[in-house]
Amino acid sequence: MGFRRTYPIGAEVFSDGTHFRLWSPTHQRVDVVIDDQIFELQSEDNGYFSGFAPSVHAGARYRFRLSGQDQFPDPASRFQPQGPDGPSQIIDPYLFKWTDHDWHGRELNGSVIYEMHIGTFTSDGTFQAAIHELPELAEVGINCIEVMPVAEFAGEFGWGYDGVNLFAPSRLYGTPDDFRNFINEAHRHEIAVILDVVYNHLGPIGNHLANFSPAYFTDRYKTDWGSAINFDGELNEFVREFYLTNVAYWIREFHIDGLRLDATQNIYDASPPESHILTQIADTARNAAVDRSILISAESEVQYPELCRPVEQGGNGLDAVWNDDYHHSAMVALTGRQEAYYTDYKGTPQEFISAAKYGYLFQGQWYAWQDKCRGRPGLDLHPRTCICFLQNHDQIANSGRGLRAHQLASPALYRTFTALTLLLPNTPLLFQGQEFASSSPFLYFADFDDELRELVQAGRVGSLKQFPSLKDPIAEAHLALPHDRQTFLRCKLDFGEREKHASDYRMIKDLLKLRRLEPGFQPSGARDVDGAVLASNAFVLRYFFENDQDRLLVVNMGHDLNLANVPEPLLAPPIKKQWKVLLSTEDFLYGGSGRRSPVNEEGKWFLPAQTAIVLEGV
Repeated sequence: MGFRRTYPIGAEVFSDGTHFRLWSPTHQRVDVVIDDQIFELQSEDNGYFSGFAPSVHAGARYRFRLSGQDQFPDPASRFQPQGPDGPSQIIDPYLFKWTDHDWHGRELNGSVIYEMHIGTFTSDGTFQAAIHELPELAEVGINCIEVMPVAEFAGEFGWGYDGVNLFAPSRLYGTPDDFRNFINEAHRHEIAVILDVVYNHLGPIGNHLANFSPAYFTDRYKTDWGSAINFDGELNEFVREFYLTNVAYWIREFHIDGLRLDATQNIYDASPPESHILTQIADTARNAAVDRSILISAESEVQYPELCRPVEQGGNGLDAVWNDDYHHSAMVALTGRQEAYYTDYKGTPQEFISAAKYGYLFQGQWYAWQDKCRGRPGLDLHPRTCICFLQNHDQIANSGRGLRAHQLASPALYRTFTALTLLLPNTPLLFQGQEFASSSPFLYFADFDDELRELVQAGRVGSLKQFPSLKDPIAEAHLALPHDRQTFLRCKLDFGEREKHASDYRMIKDLLKLRRLEPGFQPSGARDVDGAVLASNAFVLRYFFENDQDRLLVVNMGHDLNLANVPEPLLAPPIKKQWKVLLSTEDFLYGGSGRRSPVNEEGKWFLPAQTAIVLEGV
């Protein structure tokens, strides 16, 4: 009997049973064990084994027995109801009834990304519970959720970056159909869902891939978290197939709208750009989506803009990259602190103008913190390819106590930078709860066994010691224990703060409405925005738009500033028009001290302290 499989690996359900296939070249025999039944798989070429188990259907649990000895879950398991070391469960993806047939994905231009950790987003910490909040997120103006990794991992809580069953949504958050339902409902509210995936390493507990073949990993490269994945060594074509199948699987079976690739600097591949694994990931995702738009973004600590260049220009063809430069510069401006990786940033007006126009700040210049040059030239890229943020999971946790940015800065200055971040021509990202100034911290938490707990805690303390202020013994004593369940529980959002912090919540909504509806805030051309330094702590961004519908964003990070004489042409209003205030972060409605126009009838400028003001010509 021939089988038309959808994927080259895993368990696939047919009307009269289930077909299994896996790659395990180091073994001579592989059996499927289902309760007291044993089905021997047939050996194929190149280390594959496959076979059909009649009358075995969705819901059955199984393991693979290797060489008649040890049993392990399926490397391509679609669900691990008892965790990474338990049996795999057969899943029929076609039982779920999708209703998003008119959904065609979302383009990068116009996207407002919202990073979400399913386990802490709601008190229940499940996909089903998160569904209830989707209408509120849509009302805020969020149109793209970036879900932190959901692949099955060990323990009862964690960030998800230690995933080991890459095809299995974590049992902690619900069933695979629960995840499908979350995505289906998001699409009903016109919200895209992109998934954070980890293709640079696997977690330390429950990782059984090497039992099937050591070729999955390589010692030619090192990562900070474990063995590197073998994308360019011997037998790499089979390893690539495993990961590319994972890409297609999320896109096809879960209708995911894109991927965020974690730590691409640790995805090693010496292949040329056209055959590089990152290029193949993007191609695979888009081919799997067929007629849907797909967003592929990347974390790139080394800041390589070629990730977003077309393949024909020597790039990998991704859509966007996270811009740590903007975050670091903004945090220096917000807090005045230049510790550790903030050392090379001054938080000056020119840095924010440059970020608005060119994305990365370091594009090959010397970087003192790492004692080497940082980044590569990327002046050709559109600003929207850089995702800018004031908060994300890493940066909040790295504050030591897991404090949010608004808890580290003056309220007025934080409002100023919130406006700047959400109105930049770059793509904005909010971290869960940021929209209502959540007081919940986001700490590092991971539930490992006793031996690994000590290593993880020591590693966390060592990592934070790059900040001199956290080397203090008193500070170290107050660092939350990653394995303490209370650390995890403290990070859950309190949606009652939407009302408690109503002024903050309203400002975010109004800013995103401006971004969505006002001409110019999503420029189509890379040079449709320009900027100028007005003073040591003040600058202006001008958004050029057709028919003299330009918009102006004036930012003052410092004290009251009298600019009666200011020779800067970007401040000139459109022909036969005058500037009128559209939004001021010092509006009473946002908790400010009062809104005022920065320019009087005589054309003299006065910028209130710590304020961002949006102007239109009328």
